[in-house]
Amino acid sequence: MATLDIQPKLMIGEGWDDFALLDSGNGRKLERYGKYRFVRPEAQALWSPNVPEWPADAEFVPGSDEDGGGRWQYNGPVPRDGWELGRGDVRFQASCTPFRHLGFFPDMAPVWDWMGEQLAGKSEASTLNLFGYTGVGTLSLSQYGPVTHVDASKKSVAQARVNAEQSGMADRPVRWIVDDAAKFAAREVRRTKRYDGIILDPPKFGRGPDGEVWRLEENLPNLIADCAQLLDADSRFLFLTVYAVRMSSLAIAGLLAEALKHLPGTIEHGDLSIREEGSHERLLPTAIFARWKNS
Repeated sequence: MATLDIQPKLMIGEGWDDFALLDSGNGRKLERYGKYRFVRPEAQALWSPNVPEWPADAEFVPGSDEDGGGRWQYNGPVPRDGWELGRGDVRFQASCTPFRHLGFFPDMAPVWDWMGEQLAGKSEASTLNLFGYTGVGTLSLSQYGPVTHVDASKKSVAQARVNAEQSGMADRPVRWIVDDAAKFAAREVRRTKRYDGIILDPPKFGRGPDGEVWRLEENLPNLIADCAQLLDADSRFLFLTVYAVRMSSLAIAGLLAEALKHLPGTIEHGDLSIREEGSHERLLPTAIFARWKNS
């Protein structure tokens, strides 16, 4: 039976050549993506910035609706069709999306590394990436074996394929699937499939390709229950991240503990964060997580 560790953990993302968190405060953050600098809203940056002025190439100005909306205001020559970045062997396109993101989530970097640690030494591990977005995590996993990448957005999956080409990984054993994540997982249960690892990065709200409505608080328990049936005593991990909800990491850890009670291993939970560049080295929390590992 999986043991729940009630003490919260902290997963800290560090900057790398193509990304850095430069400063944060007053509900905003300043980041560098390659050679370009961006300002975006960040509700958890409650403190004051380290420097008063932030010269940036673009800033996302949110709309009046707290659930979304807004626009990019450009101050520099940011390529509207995107630009190439990389981390390790994985190359990918960054771009200013209408949803304030820049084509990938840099705070997930320590998660990619953690999954690699769980699969160390394997070359035929089968993994599932639900809500896989533009595929940076999928490409990181693909060095350990076949990956099934699922996202409801045709555009995101198309970009993931482009990222695979840019990384020289187009021949990796990846299944690129445009589908509703919950429906796909339920079908995999009926097919009696199994995976060595599963990562889920669900939104608070979303729609599937056929108009299916996803509401995290309502739909997550059933999805986790299905994912639990896709794992067995030889599987290595499940990793769940949750953003922008009024919820504790202990709550989603409890959900995993209930669903994975038939498995050995440990369930842990806590915060994802990014360390600011410079001598101050503040940590900016970005999401909560819960994870199961078979070790």
